[in-house]
Amino acid sequence: MNQPGNSTANNTAILLLQDGHIFHGRSFGKKGTATGEICFNTGMTGYQEVFTDPSYYGQVLIMNNVHTGNYGVSKNDIESNSVKINALIGRNLENKFSRYLADDSLEEYLIKNNVVAIEGVDTRALVTHIREKGAMNCIISSEFSDIEKLKTLLAAVPDMAGLSLADEVSTKEVYATGNENAAYKVAVLDYGIKKNILDCLVKRGVYARVFPASTKLEEIKQFEPDGYFISNGPGDPAAMPGAVDLIKNILKENKPFFGICLGHQLLALANDIPTYKMHHGHRGLNHPVKNIVKDFCEITTQNHGFGVDADAVRKNENIIITHVNLNDESIEGIRMKNKPAFSVQYHPESTPGPFDSRYLFDEFVELMKENAHN
Repeated sequence: MNQPGNSTANNTAILLLQDGHIFHGRSFGKKGTATGEICFNTGMTGYQEVFTDPSYYGQVLIMNNVHTGNYGVSKNDIESNSVKINALIGRNLENKFSRYLADDSLEEYLIKNNVVAIEGVDTRALVTHIREKGAMNCIISSEFSDIEKLKTLLAAVPDMAGLSLADEVSTKEVYATGNENAAYKVAVLDYGIKKNILDCLVKRGVYARVFPASTKLEEIKQFEPDGYFISNGPGDPAAMPGAVDLIKNILKENKPFFGICLGHQLLALANDIPTYKMHHGHRGLNHPVKNIVKDFCEITTQNHGFGVDADAVRKNENIIITHVNLNDESIEGIRMKNKPAFSVQYHPESTPGPFDSRYLFDEFVELMKENAHN
């Protein structure tokens, strides 16, 4: 694709934001051009789990930590079968690493997964800009230096608002995990599920059957599940009317229901609570959330750019607010009054992150136990 006068020189790379701001740096990973919505993660560890989280599909990720890649990569540190971010931005992206369990360097990993990256960027200034101006699209290139050409390519990138992306990351085939003779069977709707969510269910005596995002309820019911789990995933929940209708019909089954992240937003929409595009979202592994039912605080892992409307939640007579974010008071958890259904906006499986919230999987199992005795 290189054209005379357009190719970048040597190892340089360019980051162009939708609002016209330009950052220069060094190429890292695959040589090329990548686009997407820019976002940032405040975690200091767990970068490989972050890169393979399907909820990041379609996004260009800034890692706030000044060093990324210093402990290499491992085949065990993944949340899906491939890297899901569109591109990576860092201050220092490290090719050298120190960990005997590592299988490869970060750069080789990015090259193998066709991920364009830029390092040497003043990430403090960049993140400050995003926090002030909000999320926006961007383009990274280590092959073109012509700003007008980059602006043209960037102008063709759709906004995240209005995009339905779950089908892009969902399984294409039904599969199962856990002991087939386990005490409880759970139907999992895969809108971009993370591996460790399934591990957390299986460790609690669950046999989980995972269904593609487009599966009809009639097929799911043939499994005769004891409960339903609705996963995380990328994109705008308001652009998924089919999923909302499916959730409404699942709720009519009156069986235990647990939703995480996108699953939380879909449960809200199924109760006529609108969602909205956040200014710059929550992404990291140190977000404080208060459980207002049990009156304690948990430090949580988060990754979402959409939220549920707080005013609409409070006005809904069938919904109880269970969790709130202590940074901005956004809604982090809800429960239905007339159904055994609950959800949280954050990630209790916490990979990476603290284990404060894994009790929610226990509560889901307990809900199935109670429902079985009714």
